[in-house]
Amino acid sequence: MSAVPGWPQMPEEAGFIEAVGVAISSRDEVFVFARAEIPILMFDREGRYLRGWGQGQFVRPHGIWIGPDDDLYLTDDKGHSVRRFSLAGELIQSIGPGGEPADSGIEDMDYRTIQPGVGPYNMPTNLVTGPQGDLFITDGYGNARVHRFSAAGELEVSWGEPGDSPGQFNVPHGIAADADGRLYVCDRENSRIQLFSSDGELLAIWDDVARPCQAFVTGDLVYVAELGFHAGVFPWNTLDRSRTGGRVSVFDRAGKLLHRWGGGRDPASPEDFYSPHDIQVDSEGSVYVAEVKVSAARPSGADSSGFPSLRKFEPVL
Repeated sequence: MSAVPGWPQMPEEAGFIEAVGVAISSRDEVFVFARAEIPILMFDREGRYLRGWGQGQFVRPHGIWIGPDDDLYLTDDKGHSVRRFSLAGELIQSIGPGGEPADSGIEDMDYRTIQPGVGPYNMPTNLVTGPQGDLFITDGYGNARVHRFSAAGELEVSWGEPGDSPGQFNVPHGIAADADGRLYVCDRENSRIQLFSSDGELLAIWDDVARPCQAFVTGDLVYVAELGFHAGVFPWNTLDRSRTGGRVSVFDRAGKLLHRWGGGRDPASPEDFYSPHDIQVDSEGSVYVAEVKVSAARPSGADSSGFPSLRKFEPVL
């Protein structure tokens, strides 16, 4: 993959701080969820800014997904909410409760203090639609659960508890689904991806990942954005430069590693990463990576001002 120079053309009026998520419409329009004055930014494939919306509607943007209906599904972690919008910004649906955190027992944003998982939500992180139209939500920073909602927004089942045993989670941060309905849950602080059925049956565990934030499945390929160990650590952890930094990995659906790039040695360079947080692939195989370069640098006080927060990579033919 080769980075596209100068992508995108970020408008000054956006008040852009960092990109937390990226999603692609059926027309290959690129929607960016940003911590910015304009939190939803729309670009064409060439990176030209088209329009934006969402001012004042989110406490802290986090996760984005475009469903098969071409509607936007957005998680607001500190707003403890999940909402569905049209691409033009019209609110269509609020999914589950919102506004007040579920009582998971968490103290001071420390996932180690979470008690056995509770209902939605306490800082939900990401979401995906399954092949049957159900919605699966990772919940998240302040909980240790995956919730399945019907397309109508009814809670159907939840699973997961805090911990590092199989089927447990320490920050279930991202989620993807394949055409067969298998779910790929990025269990970030356990540095693994756990695969489940749509009913929560554990199917497999992949551990050749480094703090995975989000995954995206297209065909038989699974793309993973990995935060690594050079950035975004919790206060009780330390940076570990003897291990990998931010990177992107591509697996087949059996978990075989096919391709990997990055590693965090030179995060200002076009082909490396500092803090991958979300990943998407368009119809032509181009890869889009959003990086939380400001939030990930804050715990250590690192200077990330020279690092990109949003990039596009094109296949090298």
